[in-house]
Amino acid sequence: VQLQASGGGLVQAGDSLRLSCAASGRTFSNYAMGWFRQAAGKEREFVTTAGSGTYYADSVKGRFTISRDNDKNMVYLQMNSLKPEDTAVYYCAAGTRTRTDASYDYWGQGTQVTVSS
Repeated sequence: VQLQASGGGLVQAGDSLRLSCAASGRTFSNYAMGWFRQAAGKEREFVTTAGSGTYYADSVKGRFTISRDNDKNMVYLQMNSLKPEDTAVYYCAAGTRTRTDASYDYWGQGTQVTVSS
């Protein structure tokens, strides 16, 4: 599975942004799709995943929404009410199991999201 994330950018606090992840190579609908992020100097952390269920990190619950379009092999991350602490490189990932840890099988290249105060 090849993953290509896009949609990052520089926004102000309170703004919205939608990230996209295009997948190719295998049957997309068979995979759990997740978003992770890594801020400078910090470890990669779970944001959300959609597979057998949908889960969110507490830090983004109520502000971020994951969605997927299995016909288009796309997964999206709608981010609302962005905060400076959301600044990070965001990665999409695909795995055979729906997990909230980083043990996914395939990873995209990451897209930078910067939220200014």
